[in-house]
Amino acid sequence: MRKITLFIIISLVLQLTSNAQPQGEPIDKIVAIVGSKMILLSQVETQYWQLVMQGEKPTDELRCSILEELLLQKMLLTQAEIDSLVVSESQVDGEIERRIRYFVTQFGSPEALEKYYNKSILEIKDEFKDLIREQMLVQMMQGKITENVTISPAEVRKYFNELSADSIPFVESDLEIGQIVIVPQASEADKLLIYDKLAALRERILKGENFEALARLYSEDPGSAKKGGELGMFSRGQMFPEFEAAAFGLKNPGDVSEIIETPAGYHFLQLIERKGDYINVRHILLIVKASPTDLYNAKKQLDDVYTQISSGSINFVEASEKYNPEDYKSNGGLIVNSYSGNTRFKSDEVDATVFFTVDKLEPGNISKPVLFQTDEGKDGYRLLYLKSRTTPHKATLENDYNLITQYALNAKKTQALEKWVKEKKSVTYVRINDDFKSCLFNFNWD
Repeated sequence: MRKITLFIIISLVLQLTSNAQPQGEPIDKIVAIVGSKMILLSQVETQYWQLVMQGEKPTDELRCSILEELLLQKMLLTQAEIDSLVVSESQVDGEIERRIRYFVTQFGSPEALEKYYNKSILEIKDEFKDLIREQMLVQMMQGKITENVTISPAEVRKYFNELSADSIPFVESDLEIGQIVIVPQASEADKLLIYDKLAALRERILKGENFEALARLYSEDPGSAKKGGELGMFSRGQMFPEFEAAAFGLKNPGDVSEIIETPAGYHFLQLIERKGDYINVRHILLIVKASPTDLYNAKKQLDDVYTQISSGSINFVEASEKYNPEDYKSNGGLIVNSYSGNTRFKSDEVDATVFFTVDKLEPGNISKPVLFQTDEGKDGYRLLYLKSRTTPHKATLENDYNLITQYALNAKKTQALEKWVKEKKSVTYVRINDDFKSCLFNFNWD
């Protein structure tokens, strides 16, 4: 039986998949009741077929696991209402917007999303507002139940020592990588040169030349240039503030904005269409880059930093504090993994150019200056530092204490939840349809 993941299915996937079930429309019926709340067969089937389409095996065990997650959800929701927990309208609206943006990105445009589900964006928001509020209450209630659960070092050791050999987690190789960066700033003369070049392109468009053709030829945004500068539908909060102000300031399709500056460079935009809270524009971007001389001087400066670190006259953390720009000084110059939020990377999470550089280093060593581009497309040089590299292994307390602690804490939180369910079950009406009586649940729902 799969261990309960507590609504990963529900909280991460907006439940729009009922229109896409491959088995037709089943005759709906009540399959379980928790207190005054019912669980319908259609709810189980919707999630079941969504998971099957994502690669899960179509088994009765999967249906049982989904039903148990729904049972637990209803139990938590019932208690959240008893405890008068509240989720504000702004919190619900913000979560709806986040999910709609995600699905628009997945489908490519609001129109594609609306066509697939045969609902307008407004109807989708209205239909799922109560569902999302319930999900947020469930998560809040779970957090309340486990908020005071802590774990001691003795409990961590006991948890690990009681694991069977097959249950000890396998730890893949990971890396900790630091960097010292110099991105030379463009001079005012360099900026003026780029601005004048962009102004000339804007003037050509205002005189009748085709925006898409010039974007393909001159725009330095690699993602949109090949599409004639078109960005696709987006809403507020997804672009640079200056860019959004210019985009949403355009009134009619074909209107062209003034030149604006963002951290990416200089742009001007043309409105393609508006649809509700979404807008589609095309743009031409020219990146303001430092001169070759400035780049050469940056490399020379980092050559000197490399010599200082290699000779031992300064260590990496000290060099980071002294030479890194402010945005790169945090964590002692170590790069943060955007997936996990910590400073450790699996090999496949590291950018290829970084990996091939640090792969040649021994832990504690630093590379010579290497050319790179920032997220905004600006050129610079950096030193890459390999702080640590682990080898694949079964977890041990000595080397993987933090990981084992998290496993142990999660297990203790699950126990707290199990205890809570047992207590609430004794005073809450729960009935499960005979079709699911053969399920081997994690909790005792009888």
